[in-house]
Amino acid sequence: MIFLRLILTNLGRHKVRTMLSIAGIAFSVAAMLAVVTILQGAVGMFSGLLSTDSELIVFERNVSDLFFSSVPDKAVKAVEGWPEVDHANAVLFGVVSSLDHPLITCFGVTPRDARVAQATWIAGDKSAFGKTDDSVALGERAAEFLNAKLGGQVTIGHGDFTVMGIVRTRNGFEDGGVFMPLKTAQEFFHKDGDSSVLTVKLKNRGEIEAFKARVRREFPALVALEDEEFNRSYSQFRILKATAWAVGACGVLLGGLGVANTMIMSVFTRIREIAILRVNGFSNTQIALMIFGESAVVSLLGAAVGLVIGVSSILVLKGLPALHGYVDATIEPLVVVAVVALACLTGIAGALYPAVYAMRVKAVEALRFE
Repeated sequence: MIFLRLILTNLGRHKVRTMLSIAGIAFSVAAMLAVVTILQGAVGMFSGLLSTDSELIVFERNVSDLFFSSVPDKAVKAVEGWPEVDHANAVLFGVVSSLDHPLITCFGVTPRDARVAQATWIAGDKSAFGKTDDSVALGERAAEFLNAKLGGQVTIGHGDFTVMGIVRTRNGFEDGGVFMPLKTAQEFFHKDGDSSVLTVKLKNRGEIEAFKARVRREFPALVALEDEEFNRSYSQFRILKATAWAVGACGVLLGGLGVANTMIMSVFTRIREIAILRVNGFSNTQIALMIFGESAVVSLLGAAVGLVIGVSSILVLKGLPALHGYVDATIEPLVVVAVVALACLTGIAGALYPAVYAMRVKAVEALRFE
């Protein structure tokens, strides 16, 4: 208890310096938590595009991006007829531009696709989807930024379409997208007879491996993966996750450098005090523990404040109408533990040099230190 009181007293003697160090760690932790959580949420939302009411995804082997994948209609029809398949839905992804909106995601789907069948239809009748080739359904956000209304005309790329419905989804990418009948999308994107992916649900999950082997055997150019397996192996997801942790770690490192600067200044201004402690029986270990203890307190306080700021920021971003569906406020406990641990380790590492310097202080020389 006396040792802890000594640590707190030392930190309280330079309140401004201590508060700046806590703030540095806090904002670093908040930034790391926000970046990692938001990017992981983005990965989750994109993977949600592929796993809607399905458990397997079939796509072209060795493609760098699913937008370049081609699954022929011949394969789609064959898989749909396999006895172990409950249902299979072909999906075509495309990106187009429109006036004042350079990127709009389009989804070519069939009427039975869950993206259409399970969405909340704000306007229009879902049973009419796909009845005409020149009509599309818009996500709620897409309808908003395109200023489109039910029955009106909307320009998508170089084509004009009639808005037959407006839907609300839980996925930000879908909510800001355009849903086209599959045949219309294939013609529009010049991919006649091809889809980007085929999402599949089996009647019995125990047949997953047999299904994957059958795809390899009958369609060597294609590959079938379980949703979780795809999420782990897809290069774009790995890049996003690595980027999130790298950016966050750099932020925490900067906060740790602030703690290191504080501890160095603290040691240099307390040379005489450290000498007195040595004369009164403090060992090198106790001196080092005091320095590390001060750094640990600063890091823990900073991490706690940073968690509050980070969580609050994520909730605020999630509540913004412009970001509806794009920010996932689900914060994984493992991420919180990793962020706090990294902040504490960085802060304590910043105290390594000051602690070693303090241990080398010789009492007789330090008492003459000016």
